[in-house]
Amino acid sequence: MRRRPEPVGASALLQLMWLASPALPVGGFSYSEGLEAAVEAGCVASEADATSWLRDQLHLSLARSDLAVCAKAFKAWQREDTAHITELNDWITRTRETAELRQQTQQMGRSLVEWLRNRAGTDARVATLKALSPAPTWPVAFALASAQTGAPLREALLSFGFGWAENMVQAALKAVPLGQSAGQRVLAALVEELPNAVDRAAGLMDSERQAFTPMLAILSAQHEAQYSRLFRS
Repeated sequence: MRRRPEPVGASALLQLMWLASPALPVGGFSYSEGLEAAVEAGCVASEADATSWLRDQLHLSLARSDLAVCAKAFKAWQREDTAHITELNDWITRTRETAELRQQTQQMGRSLVEWLRNRAGTDARVATLKALSPAPTWPVAFALASAQTGAPLREALLSFGFGWAENMVQAALKAVPLGQSAGQRVLAALVEELPNAVDRAAGLMDSERQAFTPMLAILSAQHEAQYSRLFRS
């Protein structure tokens, strides 16, 4: 008999919504993760293209990399396993395929550290996060922030995934461009896919993680030298 999931308390739920919000001061809205370059190259030119592109990115990139690391880091922060946290942070840093993607994860990681430090209360794990070299990365930092809420792992990963989806849809609105109604349909398509992506990511072993998306890497590298652009990646 399948065990019924524990309900998420109001406080934990609100904090997860806060972490997923574009208002969180980490700058996620300023990145397109190669989408702007995909538009420039003619790979994404419509609502259908944007939906297909982001759905593929969710399953082939985010679920196999950042979501999987966030899941492992969440549990490592709970048991205060600094060695595993360091390994996961190193893996994210090493496997970023372009300079701008590495800059994104480190900038957002540092910004979340500062947000955590400025909140009321003390948590020695924040100092551990800040000390990660060369910088704390976004999935590892988010894992600590979500672990602090007391929410279950699955809900924390859904928050991470929804925050990514909302930022990427906002990028599509500006870069493709798309109208607001089209953007909502793209977001709805990603929301429908998120639970399966989260469950798959949470079940991956360390040896099963992957960071191999050649087309995304090529476009991100091209974006670094793109003549005119709106986004930092």
